[in-house]
Amino acid sequence: MDDDLAVLRRARMRWNTPLSVAHADVLLDRLDLDAGSRVVDLGSGWGELLMHAVERADGVHGLGVDTDQVALERGRALARERGLAERIEFVQADASTWSGATEHALCIGSSHAFGDTRAAIEALAAVVPAGGRLLFGDGFWQASPNPAAVEIFGDQILTLPELVDSSRSAGWRVIHLSTADQREWDEFESSSRAGWQEWLLGNGSDLRAREIGEWLDTRERQYIQDYRGVLGFAYLVLAH
Repeated sequence: MDDDLAVLRRARMRWNTPLSVAHADVLLDRLDLDAGSRVVDLGSGWGELLMHAVERADGVHGLGVDTDQVALERGRALARERGLAERIEFVQADASTWSGATEHALCIGSSHAFGDTRAAIEALAAVVPAGGRLLFGDGFWQASPNPAAVEIFGDQILTLPELVDSSRSAGWRVIHLSTADQREWDEFESSSRAGWQEWLLGNGSDLRAREIGEWLDTRERQYIQDYRGVLGFAYLVLAH
């Protein structure tokens, strides 16, 4: 992918998850951050939720870990713009290979880095010591999927009861559970296409326009026909 299109791909997204600001504030409240805390975001992308967490209390420091260099550069630029460069570090690495411990962790939509949901929940129990908290976000089947949805997302997606049971089996206690509502999903999906939609409207004669248009139409059709209201997204604040 060309660099200019890679930058635009998620340019209109606040964060790469179906989540409102008000919902994010509730989740971070439950994470129980206070002055002097350190929070590690495994699979941070450009780290908007991490920055939101750091901004909530004086002396909070953050580390974002991701493999996407474009997203990491965006995160570093945003941290500089918001005066957070001294409090947030971004490193390029696979989330599953990060070694260390932290009393506060985020892992939102990145279970694939560990293999699947169950593997992620178990691995993260070794990252967050007893007394710490983890904000974990992952997809689940909100309704019975059709074959097209299974083809898109694979056969490892859990139901919500299975997700909670897996957390308990890994030694976690569920401090808080909430799910993305339909408006959050629609905003997430629309904003995920908006950067390229705007580019396409202004660059119809570009040689790349046909491919971009086909990708956008396919993604929109899949969402509306195959998984809108079927794939849910759960946020769990976990402790052990």
